[in-house]
Parts: sequence; structure tokens; C-alpha cells
Amino acid sequence: MMHLNVFLFGCGHHKGAWRHPKSSVERLGDISFFEELAQTAERGKLDAVFFADGQSAGNVSDGSWWFLEPLTALAAMSRATDKIGLISTVSSTFYTPFHAARYMASLDHISGGRMGWNVVTSMFDMEARNHNYEAMPVHADRYRRADEFVDAVLKLWDSWEADALSFDRAGHYADPTKVNAINHNGEFFLVDGPLNVPRSPQGHPVMFQAGASEEGRELAARRAEGIYAVAYDLPAAQEYYRDIKRRVQAAGREVNVPIMPGLVTYVAATEEEAKAKQRELDELLPVDASLRQLGLYTQQDCMNWELDKPVPELPSLAEFTGPKGRYSTILRIIETEQPTVRQLLGRLAAGGGHCTIVGTPVQIADQMELWFNNEGADGFNLMPPSLPYSLNDFVDQVVPELQRRGLFRRDYETDTLRGHLGLAKP
Repeated sequence: MMHLNVFLFGCGHHKGAWRHPKSSVERLGDISFFEELAQTAERGKLDAVFFADGQSAGNVSDGSWWFLEPLTALAAMSRATDKIGLISTVSSTFYTPFHAARYMASLDHISGGRMGWNVVTSMFDMEARNHNYEAMPVHADRYRRADEFVDAVLKLWDSWEADALSFDRAGHYADPTKVNAINHNGEFFLVDGPLNVPRSPQGHPVMFQAGASEEGRELAARRAEGIYAVAYDLPAAQEYYRDIKRRVQAAGREVNVPIMPGLVTYVAATEEEAKAKQRELDELLPVDASLRQLGLYTQQDCMNWELDKPVPELPSLAEFTGPKGRYSTILRIIETEQPTVRQLLGRLAAGGGHCTIVGTPVQIADQMELWFNNEGADGFNLMPPSLPYSLNDFVDQVVPELQRRGLFRRDYETDTLRGHLGLAKP
């Protein structure tokens, strides 16, 4: 069966979505908005909802960057749902292992075993300067720290054995022989342990990763239990999919690690209506904000680029020092489509270069099935361009078509995120 997550972000992933007259921009601080989104995703029997996270405000005139802190929001959303998984990004550069382990174990208890964590190394100097760094540590150092971070978190979760709690009122609350210090002393972290939260329902909340660089791919292959990917088209998806599956096998892991590229969909009864939905949002695209976003992705000053001229020559992927996944996608779009700057901005408006499909439920399901059956994806991380509208369209129109084809569940068969993903409990 195909796996489906939905990536929740503000009013939607399209850069102009918040400007639409019917947008939910006034509700971004209202937790009931996100509870309703999670309930819609649960109605569609999706595996999980997912929040990315950022550690700086960005340019506040550009639209909805961040509002509610994700772990806090997911605690509330867990109480408004019963089955759907709940995933948040956690920065290994800015968190400590004890903080991360404690938050995630607590949320796994609160949700009844539905938590996942997406481990990232973070990206931008503006984030680093909010966490006592002058600039982001160099790429290799961030990934060494991430590897040790994950190791320490897993040790903390394992510091309580599954049957440690005894609740013996005449003796022990917990068996002290089954709660152990971890005595971690590494390059980046000193953590005695044990954790002060007993072992959680899943043992370990499910770990996701989204590495595109060499170090990121290696970390994902050795550690991740689910992988988010950026793929502009099927050949790019297949290259990443086959490479990661090979690396997982080379790491000696006999597990099925699902790979889920991002997917932006515009859905309607006819292709013309779907294109009209896309065009309606594209016409709201703020040019300056889009150029600033492109500058973040490319690490170039794009503000004076001529909109109706070809995209200026960019550094090669080997020369680029920033996050490589999105950047490689931009290079592929430029090579394949040879767009003007204005056309590139429209192409990146929703999802920043992830696969975009515009059409009927049958057309969208056809493409998803093609990727699923041809080593392009084990499922998708849905990126609705407008919320709640695009999510409603997908759940009400595309999910039934996938179910009709036998590609997606008709009901939940398990109560935990591990169960939804077919992963063993550690």
C-alpha cells in the first residue's frame, strides 16, 4: 500500500495562498484550524500529518512563515484525533538530545503511540544567530553532530526497559535495575541519563530524515525509518530512490524504509478547472517575496534579476555550499524547461520544485501509480498549495480513486504510526 503524509504549512505551500480572499490567514494562531486539518487527513486515512519548523521569523511581510510551535500544536492535535500519525521536525543543531528525547517520548505517551520526528541539521545563518552561533556550523560538522544526536536520543529512549514500571505500592514505583544511565560522552554531547520519561508506547517515535547531500543520504540510509525527498520528475525520483535503497542495504539494514517525495496537487473535475485553480493562486504571487525565496534556495541576490529574461547562470551543484536537495531541483528545472525568471518563480510558487500535478483525480492517481510502481516512491508527502481547500480536494477526490485501485487503505488497521508504516517496534 502507498503511504501518504500531509505536510501542513500556514495557509498552504503556494507563496500567494495567504493573499487569497478566502484564505485562512486570520486563523494561523487558532489551534482549532490545525485540529480540523488533522481531522480531515484522518478522514482520508492518511498515515500522518507533518510540520516542518524554522528557527527565525524570516521576512514578515512575505506571508505565513511560522506561528504556533509544532510540538505544542501537535500535543493539541493529538487530543482532537485518534489514529493519524503526528510528525514534527527537530533540529539536531539547536536541540539537545535530552530535550528532544523528553519532548518526543512525552508526546508519544499523550498520543498513544503516534509520534514521529524528522531530524534536520537546519539551514540558515539567521537561525543560527538565534541559538548562540555566529553562523551555521560547516556542513560536515552538522552531520557528525546529527549522527551523535540521534545515537544519544535512542539511548535515552532505551534507558527504560518496557516493563520497568511496577506500581508496587508496597515497594517500588519502578524497578531500578530496569532504568539505567546511558553515560554518553561524545564529541558534541555529554548526557548521563536515564531519561525522566518512562519508555513510550512505540519504544522509539518513528525517525524521518530528508538528506539530499552525500552526508544526508548516508545518515538517512543508516538511521531513518522513513525518508522525505525532493523530486521534480520521475527520473530524478528514481535516481534518489535506487541510491537510498542501495545504501540502506549496504548499511546492513533489513528493513523497508519508505521513501516519500513531496507532491503538490491541483485537483478538479476537469483539467481546465484544475489549471484555473493553479492560475488563480499564481496571479496572487508576490514578486519580491518570490525573489527573496529564490535567493534563499540559491544563495544568490536575485532581487535585480530581469523577470522576462533567462535565469542567470548559477554555480554547479558541486560548487554549492547550501542545502543541496532544493538547489539540485532548481538546476534540473532550468536545464529541462529553460524558463525565464518569471516562469521559474511560478514553477517554485508551491512546493519549491517538488513534483506538481494539475488535473482530474484520475490523472493525478495515474501519475502517483506510475511513480509507485516504477521505483519512484513508496508514497508521497502531500504539499497542499492552499489550506484547507487543496487538502479537502485530495481527500474527497483523489483518495477514493487510489482506494478503488487498491493502492491505499480504506480504513486504519493499526493504532500507531509504526503500525501504519509497517515498521517493527524496537
